[in-house]
Amino acid sequence: MPQVQDAQAGSSTHPELTSRTPSAAPASPTGLLIIDKQPGFTSMDVCAIIRARLRRAGAPKGVKVGHGGTLDPLATGVLVLLIGKATRLCDQIMATRKTYVTTIDLSRLSTTDDEAGVCTPIDPTLRATRGDIERILPRFIGTIDQRPPAYSAINVGGRRSYELAREGTPIELAPRKVEIHDIRVDAFDWPKLSIVVECGKGVYIRSLARDLGAALGVGGMLSSLRRTASGQFSIEQAVRLDQLPDKLAQADLLPLPSSP
Repeated sequence: MPQVQDAQAGSSTHPELTSRTPSAAPASPTGLLIIDKQPGFTSMDVCAIIRARLRRAGAPKGVKVGHGGTLDPLATGVLVLLIGKATRLCDQIMATRKTYVTTIDLSRLSTTDDEAGVCTPIDPTLRATRGDIERILPRFIGTIDQRPPAYSAINVGGRRSYELAREGTPIELAPRKVEIHDIRVDAFDWPKLSIVVECGKGVYIRSLARDLGAALGVGGMLSSLRRTASGQFSIEQAVRLDQLPDKLAQADLLPLPSSP
C-alpha cells in the first residue's frame, strides 16, 4: 500500500513558501523620454536601445516603445519617445509643430539631398546672394506641394522608396501637401545657408533644401539638421543616450502630458 505523506509534516509555515498564488507579471512602464538624438542612429535604433534598457530594469518583454516623428540618421535633436500606454499619443505628437535649424550647401547637389549620397559640385560661377534668398523664401511658407526625396521610407508598391533607389530603380514620388509655418535666415556665408524652419507633419527638410536651391538656380543639399522643438518639448529638456542609465525604470520617465 502506498505511503501517504502527512501534508503537515516538515512543511514550512513561511507565507512566501506556502503560497500557491502565481507571481504577478512585471508592470509595463508608461511615460515619455525626450532624447537628443546623435548622428548615426535611426529613430528606430533609439527605440530599440531604450527598450533594451527598460527590459534590463525588469520591464516585460513586450514593452512598447514608439516615437513622435522620425529623424534621419544624420540629423540630431529632439526625438520624443513614448513608452507603454503613452504610445497611443504617437499620432498626436507627430502632428505637432516642429522646429529645425538646418545648414544648406548651395554649391552642391546630392543623390540623397544630403551628405549621405553622391555629391556633385555645381558650376562655380553660379552664385546666390542673401537678397536673392530673402526674396525666394516666401514661396516656401504656407501650404505647399513638396516632393519627398527618393531616399525616404515612403511605401512604393509594398517596398520602401530608399530600397528601390539603392537598386537604381528610377523613382519620382508624387508631391504632397505640407505646411511650413515660418522660415527665417539664421546665417549666410556662401555657399552655406543656415535657416530656422517651423513646420507641420510630413515636411522633408532635405526636399526643402533641394527645392530652395533649384528656385535660386544653384545647388541645394542638406549639410546638417537639428530639431530643436517638437510640440511642447524643447532641446533644453532633451538628454543624450549616454546620459541615461543602463537600466531604465518607471522613475526615469516623464509623466504623460495633459495635452501634447
